[in-house]
Amino acid sequence: MNPWLLLFLGVAGIALAVMIPSWRLKRAIAAPFPQEWVDILERNIQVYRNLPMPLRLQLRRLIKQFLHQKHFEGAGGLEITDEIRLTIAAEACMLILNRNSGVYPELRWIIVYPSAFIVEHDDMDDAGVVDDAPRDLLGESWGNGKVILAWDSVLRGAQNFVDGQNVVLHEFAHQLDDETGATDGAPLLAGASSYRSWAQVFSREFEALHDSIRRGKRSLIDEYGATNPAEFFAVATETFFEKPRQMAKHHAELFEVMSSYYRVDPREWRVD
Repeated sequence: MNPWLLLFLGVAGIALAVMIPSWRLKRAIAAPFPQEWVDILERNIQVYRNLPMPLRLQLRRLIKQFLHQKHFEGAGGLEITDEIRLTIAAEACMLILNRNSGVYPELRWIIVYPSAFIVEHDDMDDAGVVDDAPRDLLGESWGNGKVILAWDSVLRGAQNFVDGQNVVLHEFAHQLDDETGATDGAPLLAGASSYRSWAQVFSREFEALHDSIRRGKRSLIDEYGATNPAEFFAVATETFFEKPRQMAKHHAELFEVMSSYYRVDPREWRVD
């Protein structure tokens, strides 16, 4: 066969392979959003009814893309249902409203257990001691394209969107953090000045949380955020979305940098 024809066929094949997923994605996004899905969102996502209609429509589009591109798998005997998929997708996509960063491009799998699951990690503490004891977890975010969640905790967090505890927001904040290649509490930002502001505010707030713990004082931001900068960002994300008024009042600078990053103001759609 003519070598130029072989080259043409090879290039055409590559182009077709690229076009097919794009065409399927466009079809998935263009598909109607079923009323049954709306019912699930209104029943399970406490804050959904309070979203302005433009944000609701944007969220539905992001959900359709999320469900098209991500694979859900049940573990521990859990059967994956539309309710599970919709609830997780909706909360995950709330973090990327008004943003142009893609729909978690590195994420491939969401593994869901019925309740807390046991993992074994070799963790080293500050004294250099390795602790490999099994732990019960409600969620984990991995850098290899996986998020693991406990369904009962997911549902509890979605239906109580005011307590500052939300495993989906927490673990998907880790996914955003990891987009830089390092989960270190500094996600992708606009530029050098943004990173300087971020570092200044987050460093002060991180130290303030440690100080509150040392003094035995209560803090709006959960103590787990003092574990490390990555956990502080994830916990601050939970607080920002679920307790925005309190954060804006007591941690004004932190609220401002979080609002600038997430490009929403959750005070506008509170449920309390």
